[in-house]
Amino acid sequence: MEKKETLLGGCRVLDLTNELGLLAGKVLGDFGADVIKIEKPGGDPSRNIGPFYKDIPDPEKSLFWFATNTSKRGITLNIENHEGRELFRRLVKTADIVLESFEPGYLNNLGIGYSDLKAVKPEIIMTSITPFGQTGPYAHYRATDLIGAAMGGMVRILGELGRPPVRMSCDPQAYFHAALHGALGSVMAYYHQQLTGEGQHVDVSMQDSVELTLMNALEIAELMKVNVIGTGQVSISVRPPPLGILMGRVVFPCKDGYAIVTVGGGAFVGMAKSSAILVRWANEEGMCLEFKDFDFSQWDMSKITQDETDRKDRTIGEFIKTKTKAELMEGAVQRGIMLAPCNTIDDLINSPHLHERNYWEAVEHPELGESITYHGAPIKISDAPWRISRRAPLIGEHNREIFESELGLSLEQMGVLKANGVI
Repeated sequence: MEKKETLLGGCRVLDLTNELGLLAGKVLGDFGADVIKIEKPGGDPSRNIGPFYKDIPDPEKSLFWFATNTSKRGITLNIENHEGRELFRRLVKTADIVLESFEPGYLNNLGIGYSDLKAVKPEIIMTSITPFGQTGPYAHYRATDLIGAAMGGMVRILGELGRPPVRMSCDPQAYFHAALHGALGSVMAYYHQQLTGEGQHVDVSMQDSVELTLMNALEIAELMKVNVIGTGQVSISVRPPPLGILMGRVVFPCKDGYAIVTVGGGAFVGMAKSSAILVRWANEEGMCLEFKDFDFSQWDMSKITQDETDRKDRTIGEFIKTKTKAELMEGAVQRGIMLAPCNTIDDLINSPHLHERNYWEAVEHPELGESITYHGAPIKISDAPWRISRRAPLIGEHNREIFESELGLSLEQMGVLKANGVI
């Protein structure tokens, strides 16, 4: 793809991140930036994160590495070595953005922190993606993805009502939220750099990034004095005594899984109409007859009892159980009902809608002799599309391309550097 066909063509990124920030470089690379992943000699430790291709534990076969390093070239370089840092500074002169996820102060101690790199290239942008940011009492704390999710508040708002909180079973989540904000901050700083010629330091905190996913939980806590917690398959309406909270089911089991169904009404005109249509559909099949001709516009959440809500949920639930996800989806679309299947990953892979939008991307892995399907573009930009340009790099795959062709090192010099553990 030509540079002019990409959003970030002409932008070079040096990626020093670990698993916390790898996704940021992938996003920038998929948008056309020339991302060079810099690993220590022997390979990045995140290559050892499983599962692995065909269950073969191998740093060249990590599926996590595959997924988070597309559209990057890869070199090995020991930045803890004096010669390695000199080569890194030479690369910085060619770059626009440096991504890193080391403990705050680590790069400063090596003499390649943001202020040092500004002396090398004044307009350089450094994006630091760390667990708790560059400042504050926790700045030097280490954290896993689960710690980030827990301390960002995400874990407490997940789980069943009255039971302990749970984590999202598909991780990493906190890492990815932080990395996406790292990509966003980098792009905004790059835009500013292109307009003004000024670089800057972008400080991304994983905890802050997770907090931003909590929707209006902050406002509810501040204004309503209620801590939002996990409510599982039900939604909760907070009401003053003596009625108290009202719980209504939104996740219902069906023939082959689960579906989200919103039944109610009152002032919500669309929900009232949808609920009436759903009941008519059930009535046509001899079910939900006790709600036949019920006026859902009169569904008053401020007065209705929990017993009445439970009866409604039981009745609707019996009908939902007679249908498959596909049948529910088709019926909802035809009739105009607020309902959606809870898709499995297999459902997504076989989704005709995603295929029609060319969402999935087959990426060639010549060393494996086959192609692997990857997530594609969540953002469609007509003139500068997101596109996976290459699979994740092998260890040191582009050493010659960068060190020899770009920095002018001879094969003999590279051999000495390799023998000394520099590259």
